[in-house]
Amino acid sequence: MGDEEFMTASDEEHGSTEGYAPHPHIGGRTAVLRALAAWRMQWPGAPRVVVLTGSPGSGRSRLVTGFLMLCEPEYRKRLPLDDLDPTTVPPDLPAPAVPDPKGLTADQFLWAVADHFGLDATRTADIVPRLAAAADPVTIVVPDVDRAGPVRAAGEPARLVRDVLKPLAAADKVQLLADVPRALAAELVESLPAGQGQVIDLDDARWADPEGLALQAETMLDPRFGAPALPYTEDPVARRALAETVAERAAGSRLTAQLAVQCVLMQPEGFDPADPSQLPGSVGEALDLHARRLGADPRTLRLMLAPLALAEGDGLPVGLWVPLANAVAGRDMSQEIAAGMLLAGPFVEPVELPAEGAAEPDADGGASAVRMLLRLAHPGIADAVRAGLADPRDAQTRIAMALLEAVPQQDWSRADPYVRDHLAAHTLDAGLLPQLLTDPALFVHADPVTLRAAVEAVPYEALGAPARTYLRTAPLLTRSEAPAAVRAALLETAFVEDGLGPYADALHALGLGLPWRTLWSVPLPGVTGVTVGSLPQAPAEGDTADVPAPAAALPVAVFLVPEGTPGARTIAAEDTGTGAAAVLVHQLLGPEYVDTDPARVLRPSEDARVAAPLALSRGADYLRVWDRQRQEVVAALVSDTPFVAADLSPEGVLVVATARGVKALHIPLPAPVPAPAADTAAAPEPPAVSVSAPSSPTDPAHPAETPAGPHGREGDRS
Repeated sequence: MGDEEFMTASDEEHGSTEGYAPHPHIGGRTAVLRALAAWRMQWPGAPRVVVLTGSPGSGRSRLVTGFLMLCEPEYRKRLPLDDLDPTTVPPDLPAPAVPDPKGLTADQFLWAVADHFGLDATRTADIVPRLAAAADPVTIVVPDVDRAGPVRAAGEPARLVRDVLKPLAAADKVQLLADVPRALAAELVESLPAGQGQVIDLDDARWADPEGLALQAETMLDPRFGAPALPYTEDPVARRALAETVAERAAGSRLTAQLAVQCVLMQPEGFDPADPSQLPGSVGEALDLHARRLGADPRTLRLMLAPLALAEGDGLPVGLWVPLANAVAGRDMSQEIAAGMLLAGPFVEPVELPAEGAAEPDADGGASAVRMLLRLAHPGIADAVRAGLADPRDAQTRIAMALLEAVPQQDWSRADPYVRDHLAAHTLDAGLLPQLLTDPALFVHADPVTLRAAVEAVPYEALGAPARTYLRTAPLLTRSEAPAAVRAALLETAFVEDGLGPYADALHALGLGLPWRTLWSVPLPGVTGVTVGSLPQAPAEGDTADVPAPAAALPVAVFLVPEGTPGARTIAAEDTGTGAAAVLVHQLLGPEYVDTDPARVLRPSEDARVAAPLALSRGADYLRVWDRQRQEVVAALVSDTPFVAADLSPEGVLVVATARGVKALHIPLPAPVPAPAADTAAAPEPPAVSVSAPSSPTDPAHPAETPAGPHGREGDRS
């Protein structure tokens, strides 16, 4: 019997003193439900902001879920509202917004709020002010703040409270209920005017509800709800007495009471209901008592559960449990785990997720491939196991090393998704993440949201140059679901910009077929225009030709720069159309400047541009290069700084100026489209192929194949 089966006993046996039935999902908590109902109906004197808190396992999540059942118009129709205390039932109002922060960064959570309310915002900083300026008040319920963030050690719950929930709470038009860890609860309401905020601590005597806890324990012990037939489960008097003892020992912890009953019912032999010392007073005691009842060493159980307690994300792949337990224990744990399912059973639950790359269910309804994970049944169990580790950092170090060894031939493209995406989180908790951040292949293949969160948690001064490049590029990677090849391309050009050429070369060696190779990059702020061209070379000695052969021309790029830029030359107004200006001439294919008269540079003719196989179009925050004949995008570029200017040579070299400087990317020319087979029959003249770019350079639409740029919607959108 699990936590989901915490239900109420019958009214005939246990009606409340007021004659009302308890909530069918919660089984008590009348005082809290009254306070929440008053908050929902905005009763005079009720606070606008309510913070629900308590120790892990106190029942916060279940309480919020039960209250939301009363707030959702369709679900409340299935509840016996007429049997409930009317002061605990909020009025029939539209359902509140319930954005789930589980696994989300603060920015991602804000965008979830914006999406729910349909806000037309382009920056995270605009979202709360838009809500505050709304014509009507908005109601938001935020459950499970403690589960925010993709990386546990990165401290995302605190960031969510500080950067999102506090501003929401300060907005007069926002009615807020949040389930927050105790350490952050006071911070959320401390700056509110008197009477606008309230903290409900479920461990406080005012809200603890020991009678409700005893009722829930009694229900779990009842054979009508799945308990085995035992003397203390079949006899109502004995059942009630044991339930009261369980509740008293649990001291308000719903999780402790649940584990106490589960462990007794799983292994009833030797249990004496008259001996309170055989019942736990905490989650940690529940672990140890269960192990001893089964004749096992409690340390063995804790070592078995340690990898699950330290796991990230949705859980640990089944195949990694034994090797990681071996690593933490420093010995072979395979036999203990193989024979320990009864030992670990009350604390572990399986999770099935779609396998990476799994196909959709077929037409016959066949299920797609699934991936089996294991996780602890409640975060409070993980807290207890971690608290019992002699050296948590050493345990994380051992796990990180074991995960690294599990990468086949250090090829990240073949690594287990858990290893690939969560190794950084383990090394962060072990204090070793900077040492890991030297492999560009990891940057490409790891989940960018998770890796970015881990890297951002490291002090900037502790990061090496490659990690700093990743950190500034990460916003481009997390704002889209770009595949590995696109991530590699964006990182490749960033490495060249930062003078890390060997890392860029390593990305080309991954065999991902990058859409470009960055030829060079110059840090040159202030550039306002670029153009490609060619510089005729001086004829060879003895050559009397007036015009050098075309092959002798040097491909160049010309930058329009501020006057006074070192090395720049001034050109006349007729050359720029904007008055006298300064320019620099740079090799198009090489890293050097060219000291020459800019007037000698020849620009490609319009005919040459039209005949080129590639075309360039530009949006507000992206550049696209097209295969003219196939009408397909062959390269899409976004930048962490605004684009200023761009030009594309007929040979496929894209020159881009941003606020940071200028760079050149060589894009391979597509193969010509094969000519159709000759047809001897008369045929109408085919229409001419358009030589213009498939869409306007000023088209504001963001193409699906283009990664999201930084100047559209800001923040993580994955």
